[in-house]
Amino acid sequence: MNKKYKLDVNSRLLHFKQPAGTSRGTYTTRQVWYVSLSSTEHPERVGVGECAPLPKLSCDDLPDYEQILATACRRLEQTGQLDVESLRPYPSVLFGLETALRHYETGSWALWDTPFSRGEAGIPINGLIWMGDYKKMLQQIETKMQSGYRCIKLKIGAINFEEELALLRHIRAHFSAKEIELRVDANGAFTPQDAMDKLNRLAELDLHSIEQPIRAGQWDEMARLTEETPLPIALDEELIGCNEPGEKKKLLATIRPQYIILKPSLHGGISGGNEWIAEAERQHIGWWITSALESNIGLNAIAQWCATYHNPLPQGLGTGLLFTDNVEMPLEIKGDSLYFLGK
Repeated sequence: MNKKYKLDVNSRLLHFKQPAGTSRGTYTTRQVWYVSLSSTEHPERVGVGECAPLPKLSCDDLPDYEQILATACRRLEQTGQLDVESLRPYPSVLFGLETALRHYETGSWALWDTPFSRGEAGIPINGLIWMGDYKKMLQQIETKMQSGYRCIKLKIGAINFEEELALLRHIRAHFSAKEIELRVDANGAFTPQDAMDKLNRLAELDLHSIEQPIRAGQWDEMARLTEETPLPIALDEELIGCNEPGEKKKLLATIRPQYIILKPSLHGGISGGNEWIAEAERQHIGWWITSALESNIGLNAIAQWCATYHNPLPQGLGTGLLFTDNVEMPLEIKGDSLYFLGK
């Protein structure tokens, strides 16, 4: 007999504490949909998941998103099963429903049993520097360094490249690569023609990696860069919309990046993320996990999943503490690590 689930969807508009500058413009608000899952079997229990496609970026940022989400919820109610295959094109829907089910089944925000979920260990994270003018970015950098971050990630490509190099030189003048790991995210800002010159100049500053130097969809150009680069390249936007296992294998085999960066809301939910990791490891490609401007519901789910892998690299999990009207969750950043402090 199928379990009889009942699902409710609530839409929320969240407000950023400070405008969040990204390659897709600046966000001041964020639309999310919370899915609440319950059943007659355990009426005292509710599982909550977050569905949050990113405007102009997610492959499921669609005009009829609410209808797609409602249909997926009805199907889960009717069958008692999550139809992962039919939800491959809608990663943020899949992620929200997967995590609502997980929360319902465990009866706890500690979604997997790990040292992190038991409050015994933190997950090292990078300090994220938002796009802005030189002065604003410099202030953010100095705050992060004073807070004890050992890995800092800068979004570049918004201001003059020489100014961005000057910011990176400023960090390197005070901290060696052993003391502070530097990552940059170009969000596709370079052209195939100027990318190699810029990579060479960035490499002089002893960076860990660069995300998405040229825009997604240029596989041959990106493959040429990953082969010749003096600086490890990580793919992010490139993975969006690549939802079938065969496509994932082909993309990684063609481009051969040094790293991939996984965001469950964008890259296939938990199940799709597990596929990406398995394929990357088969092809000896490194990876780390990042949240994508979710509220604390989504951030917690991503962190709980991330902790099941014991990946020693700093992860991108600090972004859930961004909103004035966030959902309360027992998450805390201490030093440069994220901790879970409850059930």
